[in-house]
Amino acid sequence: MTAQRQLIGMLALLVSAAPDKRTVFGRALNQLIADMEGRSISILLSESLADATAILHSDPAIQCVLLSWEMDDSEDRSECIKLLTDLRERNTRVPVFLISDRSTASSIPLIVMQHADDFIWLPEDTSRFLSGRISAAIERYRQAVLPPMFGALLRFARSYEYSWHTPGHAGGTAFLKSTAGRAFYEFFGENLLRSDLSISVGELGSLLDHSGPIGQGERYAAKVFGAHRTYYVTNGSSMSNRVILMASVTRDQIALCDRNCHKSAEHAMTLSGAIPTYLVPTRNRYGIIGPILPQTLSRESIQAAIADNPLVGDGIDPTPVHAIITNSTYDGLTYNVTRVEKLLGESVDRLHFDEAWYGYARFNPLYRERFAMHGSPQDHDESRPTVFATQSTHKLLAALSQASMIHVRDGRNAIPHGRFNESFMMHASTSPNYAIMASCDVSSAMMEAPSGQILTNESIEEAIAFRQVISRMKSEMLGHDDWFFSCWQPPAVQIDGVAVPFHKADPQVLKTEPHCWVLHPNEVWHGFGDIEDGYCMLDPIKVSVLSPGMGNDGELLEFGIPACVVTAYLGNVGIVVEKTTDFTVLFLFSIGITKGKWGTLVNALLDFKRDYDSNLELELCLPDLVTANQQRYAGMGLRDLAEEIFAAMKQHRTTATMSRAFGTLPRAEFSPVEAYEKLVRNEVERVTLAQAAGRIAATGIVPYPPGIPLLMPGENAGAADGPLLGYLKALEHFDASFPGFTHDTHGIENDAGVYHLLVLK
Repeated sequence: MTAQRQLIGMLALLVSAAPDKRTVFGRALNQLIADMEGRSISILLSESLADATAILHSDPAIQCVLLSWEMDDSEDRSECIKLLTDLRERNTRVPVFLISDRSTASSIPLIVMQHADDFIWLPEDTSRFLSGRISAAIERYRQAVLPPMFGALLRFARSYEYSWHTPGHAGGTAFLKSTAGRAFYEFFGENLLRSDLSISVGELGSLLDHSGPIGQGERYAAKVFGAHRTYYVTNGSSMSNRVILMASVTRDQIALCDRNCHKSAEHAMTLSGAIPTYLVPTRNRYGIIGPILPQTLSRESIQAAIADNPLVGDGIDPTPVHAIITNSTYDGLTYNVTRVEKLLGESVDRLHFDEAWYGYARFNPLYRERFAMHGSPQDHDESRPTVFATQSTHKLLAALSQASMIHVRDGRNAIPHGRFNESFMMHASTSPNYAIMASCDVSSAMMEAPSGQILTNESIEEAIAFRQVISRMKSEMLGHDDWFFSCWQPPAVQIDGVAVPFHKADPQVLKTEPHCWVLHPNEVWHGFGDIEDGYCMLDPIKVSVLSPGMGNDGELLEFGIPACVVTAYLGNVGIVVEKTTDFTVLFLFSIGITKGKWGTLVNALLDFKRDYDSNLELELCLPDLVTANQQRYAGMGLRDLAEEIFAAMKQHRTTATMSRAFGTLPRAEFSPVEAYEKLVRNEVERVTLAQAAGRIAATGIVPYPPGIPLLMPGENAGAADGPLLGYLKALEHFDASFPGFTHDTHGIENDAGVYHLLVLK
């Protein structure tokens, strides 16, 4: 018995009428089933073509299909042909055996012959021989579908060799020597622990050398994701970003950096000693981060930004060597990457797209031209910029946490593998987690054509269905002069030149036509003004649900419901959201989404409306909040709480204050590495916001959400009544007023309701 067979059982789908023991054909089929079961092949019988199609759509464990040609007695056998065609659109490798007899062989159409892998003529061949052929076909299929590294890992883990190398738990046996260890072993299971290996296992190759099955897996992933080279990363895209920037930029060289960057980009600037010149994105009335506008990326604008950068002094080469752009944004806005390449390519040779939340884009035509590895890698030559993409494979694909990939397309001023790998080895562990690497491998296999488009189609379809349900409910509520939630999306889409309300649009058009999601200039819904048509597109699977309260002019309405209250309510019923701002709640429709999952969300939003309208006691709908803050919230209802928070937001103008703060680029007094060196030397002090005016931040100040640096290390906090400190003071006051709804701001210590930060002496 092979390793794969031990790990997952063999399962065949038999599409046939129940065998009739009274006929020669039926007896032969019964004997074939018995022999297959004798070879440890489980049989799932389906007695209708419609049922078989449903099974093939829902059960990826099917490893062989046995189709009785007599199941379809129509003249053209169209239903059989439809089943086979549908199967091959979803899976090109699974073996298909057509069961028939010689009398009907001549009537089998060519298309069926092309879709089938083998034929079973009952009862001419022996059942033992036929079951052997089926078993061999299943084994070949199982070998073929396993990607290189995972297949090798599986085989090694099942070889049952004694371990004389690290890790010390020796395949899990050490855990069995204590009660706590045994509980750990039983929870995670033998397979995970036996596959937790060491670099000493030469059969699997080396992540640092990119050799053996690990290197084969990386080359396989490069083919799937459209790269010249791909690197598996086991410490998340934070490491991936640091690897790229450390390989590309060094001290006193200029890097163009999206201000909407992950903190790992800040850390990479610090580690490399690079001088950041920031590219400031737009922001709308909801505080949703938009794109960096095309005019900001022009050669003239880049030169002006560098000239205005106080860190670029005498002796600094003003030519930027690297640019990093976040694509897509947290809220799902994606760039026309072809346009960005053309614009930034006039100023810089190396483009780096942080696509941590966007690893699926290559696999659906809806996103064409809107991801770093767009088009064919063969068409990317030395006349174009070198392009890097970092993708958090674990975020929206199927991989373990911390699984990430770096994709590279070499162009101008490329960094050869040998040089690039020095940076990679600087950040990678010599004891990488093999399960994480294997999950990168499996994720590549899952996204390889045709399954990648099928999986992404399903996510997009479910997101559209959810959006249309919410939109329809909103429309119906408005018809009764009532309130409900909405989604951040176009209120109508153009179909054949006619504006169709979003909830009435054909889902097939929404799923396949990018123009339905593109931001057109001066549309009120997106709020980014006169943006270049087609430059930016909303990703349908990133759904921002809007709570009422924000007017189209950016002013708060008379009636509003803070999104933080909605999030707290949802959390109490077991629904954890991705992100919450003043009036938006972000939900991600990953490839793991189901109708039941988003149906539960719709019901929860309806329940919130019911409980808000009835002012249900907080003791009933937010019991943990009341228990933790009895004095503050005792006796209040859900509507009471929402109205009080909304009034505070009006008073402090938190949304508008946030927009002003993030629209202001602070003055840089020191580079990130200079600020960090002072931090290490303890040339810092801890101050309150009241003491921070004119002081220089020692660490990054990053409010979550949106997760964009308000202040970078070495930047001046500005005046006491300026937008930066004004926003932080508004958050401080809010946090003191509403315990349980405090903000998470990296770089800020909340000590008994008073904000503190580290500044340079």
